[in-house]
Amino acid sequence: MANPSILILAGDGIGPEVMAEVKKIIAWFGQKRAITFDVAEDLVGGCAYDKFGTPLHDDTMARAQAADCVLLGAVGGPKYDKLDFSVKPERGLLRLRKEMDLYANLRPAQCFDALADFSSLKKDVVAGLDIMIVRELTSGVYFGEPRGIFTEGNERVGINTQRYTESEIARVARSAFELARRRRNKVCSMEKANVMESGILWREVVQEVHDKEYNDVELSHMYADAGAMQLTRWPKQFDVIVTDNLFGDLLSDLAAMLTGSLGMLPSASLGAPMKNGRPKALYEPVHGSAPDIAGQGKANPIACILSFAMALRYSFDMGADATRVEQAVEKVLAQGLRTADLMGPEGGKPVSTGQMGDAIIAALDASL
Repeated sequence: MANPSILILAGDGIGPEVMAEVKKIIAWFGQKRAITFDVAEDLVGGCAYDKFGTPLHDDTMARAQAADCVLLGAVGGPKYDKLDFSVKPERGLLRLRKEMDLYANLRPAQCFDALADFSSLKKDVVAGLDIMIVRELTSGVYFGEPRGIFTEGNERVGINTQRYTESEIARVARSAFELARRRRNKVCSMEKANVMESGILWREVVQEVHDKEYNDVELSHMYADAGAMQLTRWPKQFDVIVTDNLFGDLLSDLAAMLTGSLGMLPSASLGAPMKNGRPKALYEPVHGSAPDIAGQGKANPIACILSFAMALRYSFDMGADATRVEQAVEKVLAQGLRTADLMGPEGGKPVSTGQMGDAIIAALDASL
């Protein structure tokens, strides 16, 4: 049987630094667990533009389609701000998502006990938080037509179109329900059915999928603005939240900050099953390229490491090993090790990017 294949696209800014720590863990699995991955590397984002004149070369796109999963670091930076919109680094990431048809974006918001004081909310509100936001990723207002800036009379008008088909809603709803069955069996669907026709359709289709296929899962509906309020009031009332592309973009960032640090959070973008039964998948940390600290050893690699843990769970059916990685991260944080973004008033032992990765490797060794 062929080894599982991973395409690494480290990207720009701190991407290569945090991905270097993931590569240590991939190597650890080969050395200590006899689990070998076939790893290839390529370029995406600004570094790809520098070499090829495009943020994602066609050959790289083909390699991504062929791999069992893609691990991505980060893209972008001020160096590329003046590029034409069509070749900005972020267009490479959007092309990956669109052409791989990665329609379900999984954004966990988990608060480690050692970091509960970092949240802007009271500790009892966020301690033990573990929710998952499933964001539809390939349709909605970011992709709908017509779109653009046009002239009407004597002024300009900007147009973006919110558009969803029944099938687009149904498939992301199924992803949420399937995920809920592996968690606490509860889904809250969020939209704006009170003012948007697309929201009415969203609510109707999610309810239909539930009633026909997943009536064992508890389903509730909530307007997205009320959902934002409830996330900051008592986030632990939720388990899985499913929502559209625009509201998912906003709500997942809000939920991310409940945990205290954007540098801690992974994500997965999943598509339809391939011939081997695994979904097409791209895993990436939620944080950006942070060009202001690139090359200084200050970046937190945990979000990228936890993204690899998500790959173990969702692409390779290695749930126990995913948990092993997550528990190693939790152990290191409990020991007080902190990268720069985690240094709060309580202090801690400051460590570099590489030292944090090495400490997680040591915790993995101890888990054997």
